[in-house]
Amino acid sequence: MIYKDRRDAGRALAARLQQHAGRDDVVVLALPRGGVPVAFEVAEALDAPLDIFLVRKLGVPGQEELAMGAIASGGVRVLNEQVAPYVTPAAIEAATEREKAELERRERAYRGDRPAPQVRGKRVILIDDGLATGSTMRAAVAAIRQQQPARIVVAVPVGAASTCGTLRSEADEVVCGSTPEPFFGVGQWYEDFTQTTDEEVRHLLEQSHPPRFRAAA
Repeated sequence: MIYKDRRDAGRALAARLQQHAGRDDVVVLALPRGGVPVAFEVAEALDAPLDIFLVRKLGVPGQEELAMGAIASGGVRVLNEQVAPYVTPAAIEAATEREKAELERRERAYRGDRPAPQVRGKRVILIDDGLATGSTMRAAVAAIRQQQPARIVVAVPVGAASTCGTLRSEADEVVCGSTPEPFFGVGQWYEDFTQTTDEEVRHLLEQSHPPRFRAAA
């Protein structure tokens, strides 16, 4: 399936998640930036609150698109076991510090002074615009798991079949709208894969439903 854009993909994904609609314990968390337009449509369709969960990919030096791991809010780092052993520890630490600074910048830019949502005991739906290696989503799942949600659902419009399969051992539920083969990258399954801007992220968060949950004390 080729999606027109991320909003179109979000509407298609929402149709696969209707069993979660209308529940008071559902929280939709988007992985910025590309996951936000997708998650906005899902949150609207499920009548659920929308927020963000920040994760940053750790790119291999000189090949930044190749993920050697990822970091997430809460200090969690997940390394790609197929890539990280071939990168020096110093390079991994340098990338971690660099991406940590960007993660903190985005926290301030997107959320301002508003604290992160409390997800303990909630049904959390984690959304991105697609899954390639899965390092970013794995970091998100690991970080959210530490907050003791009732259930973690990973949902994406498109993903590599092997990655979706691997995540099923880490999340409680995985919904991949499409798992085409061969899979060379997320962007090839979108007509418009223009980079989502910080301004678009802020706008969609402002337009979403008022949150039904409160931040942790």
